[in-house]
Amino acid sequence: MQSVFDLTGKVAIITGGSRGIGKAIAHAFARAGAAIVIAGRTREPLEGAAEELRMTGADAMAVPTHCGRPEQIDRLIEAAVGAYGRVDILVNNAATSPHFGPLVEATDDLWRKTLEVNLLGYFHAARRAAEAMTEDGGKIINVSSIAAAEPLPGLGVYGVTKAAVMALTRTLALELGRRNIQVNALAPGLIRTSFSRALWDDERIAETALAKIPARRFGEVEDLVGAALLLAAPASDYMTGVVLTVDGGYSVS
Repeated sequence: MQSVFDLTGKVAIITGGSRGIGKAIAHAFARAGAAIVIAGRTREPLEGAAEELRMTGADAMAVPTHCGRPEQIDRLIEAAVGAYGRVDILVNNAATSPHFGPLVEATDDLWRKTLEVNLLGYFHAARRAAEAMTEDGGKIINVSSIAAAEPLPGLGVYGVTKAAVMALTRTLALELGRRNIQVNALAPGLIRTSFSRALWDDERIAETALAKIPARRFGEVEDLVGAALLLAAPASDYMTGVVLTVDGGYSVS
């Protein structure tokens, strides 16, 4: 009997796949049998991450992509379809947070840059990936954040865009459900990555955050891969519009 967590024969696109959460998810999906297409802005680390996947025996390719530019997202989907003939799974993980500070001090330009990647980029990728999915359906996983529901110090702009990602997820789940495409979101807590260094590397912020986390530690990228695999695999075929929080209990304390 095939495992409900088996991704053999599936094609997965993971944006922001050269490091951190995206890279960990790419390796988890590859271990489950999927062919992997990773996207990211910088070619050299992206190619290096793809080679790491291939060294484990995975079928993997890298497509340099700025996820805030629709034409580059188009090329990403076209590259995946050209190589594999289909798309089965999309993980919208690429994100940016160019403003760290009070929300009221964010300029219009910083708002635009954040929205272009964190919200519009997710929408464009989801729309194009859904077009490339076959009659078998597919999975779209949008990476949101606990900052969507509870403000985090200095991350107001980022948090607003991640709240919009939750709304986007629910709306796409409603609209794509008849095509057997499940759309869900992951809401990571404070995960120890280079992206979140401003939080966990600041002693004052870190102490305050740790006091609120029942697990009494920051998360590691490996803490997210089980939830991501659930949302990508047949095990979640009757789950859609769900926001799955992985935060060590931060949001319930």
